[in-house]
Amino acid sequence: EYTDMSIMGIGTNILGYGNDEVDDAVRKTVDAGNMSTLNCPEEVYLAEKLVEMHPWADMVRFARSGGEANAIAIRIARAAAGKAQVAICGYHGWHDWYLAANLGNDEELAGHLLPGLEPNGVPQNLKGTVLPFNYNDIDGLTNLIAQNDIGVIMMEVSRSVGPKDGFLQKVRDIATKNGIVLMFDECTSGFRQTFGGLHKMYGVEPDMAMFGKALGNGYAITAVIGRREIMEAAQTTFISSTFWTERIGPTAALATLEVMSRTESWSQITKTGEAITQRWHDLAKQHELKITTGGLPSLTNFTFESPNALAYKTLITQEMLNQGFLASNSVYVCTEHTQNVVDEYFALLDPIFQKIKQCQDGKDVMSLLNGPICDSGFKRLN
Repeated sequence: EYTDMSIMGIGTNILGYGNDEVDDAVRKTVDAGNMSTLNCPEEVYLAEKLVEMHPWADMVRFARSGGEANAIAIRIARAAAGKAQVAICGYHGWHDWYLAANLGNDEELAGHLLPGLEPNGVPQNLKGTVLPFNYNDIDGLTNLIAQNDIGVIMMEVSRSVGPKDGFLQKVRDIATKNGIVLMFDECTSGFRQTFGGLHKMYGVEPDMAMFGKALGNGYAITAVIGRREIMEAAQTTFISSTFWTERIGPTAALATLEVMSRTESWSQITKTGEAITQRWHDLAKQHELKITTGGLPSLTNFTFESPNALAYKTLITQEMLNQGFLASNSVYVCTEHTQNVVDEYFALLDPIFQKIKQCQDGKDVMSLLNGPICDSGFKRLN
């Protein structure tokens, strides 16, 4: 048994593992019957709830994974725009439409996904259909639009850093001026700092938005919401799936939203994440180590300023596992990360930072590792 001070089910379990209210609602659905030929009523209730939370949106489509939701959104947006080219900023799944950015240049997604990623299996004729731009680089996006026939902008609202100099509003203005469909991928950022999309905090409304991960607290459910004039383009193309009529996903989402609303979970995990970030800085200073931190408050991470950063990350995971903690250099905060849990985490992390200090002073970190150094994770330009 481990205490998860890492990424909590890849960011899904925002209320912790095994939340009683969510799980009980799911069990009742299983007992009553999960699957039907007809769409379930919970899907309608959930759609109404998401539109209520985001008044700019009129319609909703549901899926069961983030990559699938993004693929659905791109299909609808391209149909509405009547154009194939998409400008992207961020991580948007594994489907062909996204990895096409690396066709002919395997570094296009180096800052958004993984450096050197080979798009094997992606048809070459998709080359030039997806064009990356950097976060907070409005001039770069402006030039990209001027030199291409962009119909869609797909981006994360924020990830490693926040918007500067009104960046999001400038993107909104450019999209409006050029008749481009603007989509915010909120699969990760949704419900982390607001009750709904992170874009609500910045007062910038997209044409479409995607939600996933935390929406079902560990149960598979994702959503695409959008303006009616955009979403109705779905009727001119084909989007379908066998399991979209199942009830578990929407049921879990409704129960999760109820708990979130009542407990104001987004506020709680933001405060916890801010405290964790500050304590990382304090611990590093105590041991005369240099670190950098980033991410949304409740999706916080740190990196050692050292050529041995990956080795130190590996050492932390190794030593924390020995103490019953699943940990690395990032924490996706949930409501069950109580003060006691966080205190125990830092008590165990303290002597590991001391070992890392010794390595910085000359000790061979490899002599402390029981296996190979971990691979580098996602690297992002946003």
